[in-house]
Amino acid sequence: MRLLRSALAVSSVLALGLTAACTTSTTEPEPGDPVEETMAQESMPEESDGEETPADSGDVPMGDGSQTIYLVSKGFQHRFWQAVNEGADAAGEEYNYQIEFVGPDDETKVTQQLDQLKTALDSDPAAIGFAALDSDAADPILQDIEAADIPIIAFDSGVESDLPVTTVSTDNVTAAEEAAEHMIELIGGEGTVGLVCHDQTSLTGQQRCDGFLDYMKENAPDVNVLDPQYAGEAGLAANTAKAILQANPEIVGIYGTNEAAATGAVQGANEVGKEDLTVVGFDSGKTQLDAIRDGSMAGAITQSPVKMGYETVVAAIKAINGQDLPEVIDSGFAWYDADNIEDPEIAENLYE
Repeated sequence: MRLLRSALAVSSVLALGLTAACTTSTTEPEPGDPVEETMAQESMPEESDGEETPADSGDVPMGDGSQTIYLVSKGFQHRFWQAVNEGADAAGEEYNYQIEFVGPDDETKVTQQLDQLKTALDSDPAAIGFAALDSDAADPILQDIEAADIPIIAFDSGVESDLPVTTVSTDNVTAAEEAAEHMIELIGGEGTVGLVCHDQTSLTGQQRCDGFLDYMKENAPDVNVLDPQYAGEAGLAANTAKAILQANPEIVGIYGTNEAAATGAVQGANEVGKEDLTVVGFDSGKTQLDAIRDGSMAGAITQSPVKMGYETVVAAIKAINGQDLPEVIDSGFAWYDADNIEDPEIAENLYE
């Protein structure tokens, strides 16, 4: 079994003692929280499945402190985005750039995110990073950003155009395949499995859902995979999971494509008393970590959010200075469960 299908982001040192614990999809960061840990420059991933490589931090030009890099994320409701913010701030401090980091209230607020992207354009920053909730809806504003000669760096979710100079992201398809491989093993290669996917409009949502679904269909002929159901907030995901379980009492597993979907699946199973359900998730957060430690979730895929934020800013600085960038910068992922959750290389990629 391939426990590590992509490089662990050993260069990111996550602040595991942060006080902002994510118990549902409504956790908010405390204003003014400092970055408790900064990125180590020298560490690089040990292996990668593709040709994409992280931006080389050894030749990043220093700024003069006057330029701003504006990052529009998918929100602050998950601890994941707070960790991405920390990585971005660390790179900004290291290379003397101002960082503005914003996001909508939750990952359903496409219009709010578009307003924030327009505000970013109006502020005339040196570069803009964008994690699209809906790349099609954002296209007109992205066209305006390009016309203003402002480099666009996509992060987390790609944008379905050639406007971004690079995309900093997890290989979501391969990561979803890894989750599917573990699900097949955990359920013994047979039974009914449901999917709670966090959205249909972002590339991240599509890739995590489709990658899992396609792998199951190709590699588990004795598994009945139900049609995906969609819910991007933990409470909605819990209700969705309950509906799946009530309609399919024979079900043996549910896969959730992000923190809210995965923790919602656990909550839904608890509420209907389905104690033998195998839940496989994506991302991290205190609720997921607790669920894996107490056995109510079998395991999950963790990304490297601090590294993602850091590499996004590094890529933006290089774009500002006219340096070449690869089409994709892989920020890495790993499978974690109760057996390896305390391993140092895993633990530094988990965020509470």
